Amino acid sequence: MQVLRTPDEAFAGLTDYPFAPHYHQLTDRASGAPLRLHYVDEGPRDAAPVLLMHGEPSWSYLYRKFVGPLTAAGHRVVAPDLIGFGKSDKPAARTDYTFERHVEWMSDWLTALDLKGITLFCQDWGGLIGLRLVAAFPERFARLVIANTGLPVGTGWSPGFKAWLDFSQSVPQFPVGFIVNGGTTRELTPAEVAAYDAPFPDETFKEGARQFPTLVPVTPEHASVAENKAAWEVLSRFDKPVVTCFSDKDAVTAGGEKVFIERVPGARGQPHTIVAGGGHFLQEDAPEELVRIILDHINRG
Repeated sequence: MQVLRTPDEAFAGLTDYPFAPHYHQLTDRASGAPLRLHYVDEGPRDAAPVLLMHGEPSWSYLYRKFVGPLTAAGHRVVAPDLIGFGKSDKPAARTDYTFERHVEWMSDWLTALDLKGITLFCQDWGGLIGLRLVAAFPERFARLVIANTGLPVGTGWSPGFKAWLDFSQSVPQFPVGFIVNGGTTRELTPAEVAAYDAPFPDETFKEGARQFPTLVPVTPEHASVAENKAAWEVLSRFDKPVVTCFSDKDAVTAGGEKVFIERVPGARGQPHTIVAGGGHFLQEDAPEELVRIILDHINRG
């Protein structure tokens, strides 16, 4: 496995991202290749962690406006960069990226840090992977906040996802900052767009970002359908508190909250929210509201 690493200078001068880097060295189980995973880790180490998981094609920069308020409320905040994204290492071949490998990489990181009592906030692929972590280690999670994501089992896709899949596989150059900006309802600043582009000095660094849309198991023939069905069996018994906060202007995941509310016991009777005016990357559109949802969820016990 050939592995690329974005130079540190690519991240110099990021807007509103003052966090010290933390790194965990993991080993790819199939190839034995070493991979360095970056994560934000702020706040008291003895506090129960709030785990913020990003998706495609963003990175922990997406949560920069969450960290201060959550740590000010006394919480430890942990926000990893998935392998292939942000300050984490980036395998160079598209075939290096599979759904199961992503789950393995994040499972190894989660258990190495021995995180427990976790409040999970997940969106996009942060949910596809994060919910698999919940299914694998339910005892480690105290509560969930689920936003603009899903756990597909091969039963089809929305028109919005089909349009995204077609675009992602046909565009000659993969315009990461442009994509994130297109998934928000507010206009990102040039500095913010540049921050989303920063992890990818050129197209060779984008193989994971390019591959991710093809890995979503939307047909019965996709890999990971069986694994996701097994995960749903666990989630269908998960009775710790779960809230959803999907946004009203995301064509990709619209209505996706219903399956969680219907199938996850811990979601019953909870104050679910539709975030008004939020795009797919609702963390950029409504950070204050989402932080309040997280804190209220924790404070309810």
